[in-house]
Amino acid sequence: MAVRVVHKTCNLCEAMCGLRIAVDGDQVGRIEGDPEDPLSRGALCPKAIALREIQDDPDRLKQPLRRRGGDFEEVSWEEALAETAERLAAIEAHHGKDAVATYLGNPGAHSLGVLLALPLLAGVIDTRNRCSASSLDQNPKHASSILLFGNFLNIPIPDVDRTDFLLVLGANPVVSGGSLMSAPGMRRRLRALRERGGKLVVVDPRRSETAQLADQHLYIRPGMDGLLLAALVHTVLDEKLGRDSAAAASCAGRETLARAVAPLSPEAVETSLGIPAGRVRALARAFAAAPSAVCYGRVGTCQHPFGTLCSWLIDVLNLLTGNLDRAGGAMFPKPTADLAAVANWRGSPGHMSRWRSRVRGAPCFNGELPTACLAEEITTPGPGQVRGLLSIAGNPVLSAPSGAALGRALQELEFFAAVDFYLNETTRHAQLILPPSWSLEHDSYELLFHGFEVRNTARYSPVVVPPGPGQRDDFEILAELALRLAEHQQTRAWKRAALRLLRQRSLVPGPRRILDTLLRLGPYGDGFRPWRRGLRLAELEAHPSGLDLGPLAPRLAEVLVTVGKQIDLAPAEILAELRRLQEAQGNSEPGGLVLIGRREMRTNNSWLHNTRLATKGRERCTLQVHPEDARRLGLGTGARVRITSRVGALEVPLELSSDLLPGVVSLPHGWGHHGAGLRMRIAEAHPGVSCNDLVDGGVLEPVVGNAIFNGVPVELAAAETGESKQSE
Repeated sequence: MAVRVVHKTCNLCEAMCGLRIAVDGDQVGRIEGDPEDPLSRGALCPKAIALREIQDDPDRLKQPLRRRGGDFEEVSWEEALAETAERLAAIEAHHGKDAVATYLGNPGAHSLGVLLALPLLAGVIDTRNRCSASSLDQNPKHASSILLFGNFLNIPIPDVDRTDFLLVLGANPVVSGGSLMSAPGMRRRLRALRERGGKLVVVDPRRSETAQLADQHLYIRPGMDGLLLAALVHTVLDEKLGRDSAAAASCAGRETLARAVAPLSPEAVETSLGIPAGRVRALARAFAAAPSAVCYGRVGTCQHPFGTLCSWLIDVLNLLTGNLDRAGGAMFPKPTADLAAVANWRGSPGHMSRWRSRVRGAPCFNGELPTACLAEEITTPGPGQVRGLLSIAGNPVLSAPSGAALGRALQELEFFAAVDFYLNETTRHAQLILPPSWSLEHDSYELLFHGFEVRNTARYSPVVVPPGPGQRDDFEILAELALRLAEHQQTRAWKRAALRLLRQRSLVPGPRRILDTLLRLGPYGDGFRPWRRGLRLAELEAHPSGLDLGPLAPRLAEVLVTVGKQIDLAPAEILAELRRLQEAQGNSEPGGLVLIGRREMRTNNSWLHNTRLATKGRERCTLQVHPEDARRLGLGTGARVRITSRVGALEVPLELSSDLLPGVVSLPHGWGHHGAGLRMRIAEAHPGVSCNDLVDGGVLEPVVGNAIFNGVPVELAAAETGESKQSE
């Protein structure tokens, strides 16, 4: 059989690199970047090779598993789906709808099937205890978009390919490929910025891979981003550095904002911030004077005590300087399937806290319970106690704060089912595991991330290799579960019969049909008008490398859905946070070690650690410490150290790094692969430790309940086990 080439979009991170995959029969061969992809233009990172490793991974589950004592046994799909629906429905019937919780992990955001089945599933599992990875890393960005623009999905994206000044805080896009900013080949894009005379400034506690390319790198103490951003906004208003724009003309509350940031001038925050006031003012002036400029902040500014405020100040800085909704600034992509427009049409553009969690009263943002609250909602008796859980493509035991406590809580559930193809640190506690097919075994379209890309494109990915006998994709599993659950919930016989008919006759439209409908109803589609040409799925299939739909263009008037189409610069939530920031700044006492995370190009989420790609070579899970701090503590590289926080302690190898700000230590996330019941042989051979066991899940950002992973106070000492090499 001749070798064929299949075009595919990599689904392992938000960069969406276009791939060309050689296939010989059912065997995946060479994977290379697609130079004709209009977004990635041949860019490729090492993770793409992991697509083949996961496809061939003998640990990957392909048939449903049911717990039997301390082990699992394979069962049929009929048994697995029937039991899952029956047991979840029984918990709802006996304890109420909030007794069942759901959790959606990060990989689900890359799955067309998951995203299209979720509305159906959410309509059936109508619980307040809906959790996701969003409350671990990105809800502050969504909150800012609700407060400013009225829709949680309308997030302004840096127009990096045309900007003259890029200011980056708490992000490392050279490694991540962008986050809530799909920008493959970021190293090349940043070099192009500098070649055209532009400037890159990075603010980070670590001299990251992105900072190494910068014209200027400002070290900042973790947790101080809010002070810097408030001082920049203060300077723009105080020195009248703003620029007239259509966006600025839509604003109300400028004077109220100016009064609110008045106490946070560069001079007032200089001591706490640790950056001279003159340098802050110079940065604000250079940013405002550039022909075009854009400020971008991500995980480091979201996983932060002032995450919502930081995200909001970033957007406001872009707005006040005339850099919102203009070329080279922060712009709104125009995706082919516009989920933000769908959310508006459904009357669900997002909302701030409408209720609080049962146990501690934490804010529940956009209809979701903070994942950090899940363990206590399981273990605390009373009305509304979580007794059943459906987890989809997630491993919160490693990704949530106090993961060990969550693992213990999962064992107390009456029933836990997981849609996942690995027996990992979370799913090992399930009674049933329903494994979906892998991304190379079904077609796909990056429905969500085309709405966050730095250039408007569209690319449909066909099946690369067929799934094995009996395998099912995400959509089939979740839609079937939803229909079966709905059958159990109905009291009238005719409704049960109708649902049974839908299921048996496969009358629920599949992902291809739904995607085609979204494309035709989208901004490039024909609107189902036969006399009009427009984008359809068939046209995407005819262009395997994707379609280039052009650079980002101004569209604020189109996406703005606030009352009166005005942008409020003084919402009550932000004014309260500015007051809290001022109080915290006055009480801050610098000193002591604080912990931050980090990410490497080869890894993303915990499940990639079961590949040789992520684990070969040097040890990845190390604690990076500045040589000055190591010398002061009598520690040397290669030593094993004990790192202790208020809630936990870990032993980990030490790695000296002068890239860190003294007083800051760094540990990568997603590791900690140990314990009984795992079936991830490569990951177990390179277990590492889970940095989130040091994170206090009892402390949350107060506006949206986001977890706080950055700036965790810690102490270091030589480990009691192993030999220690003294630093020189």
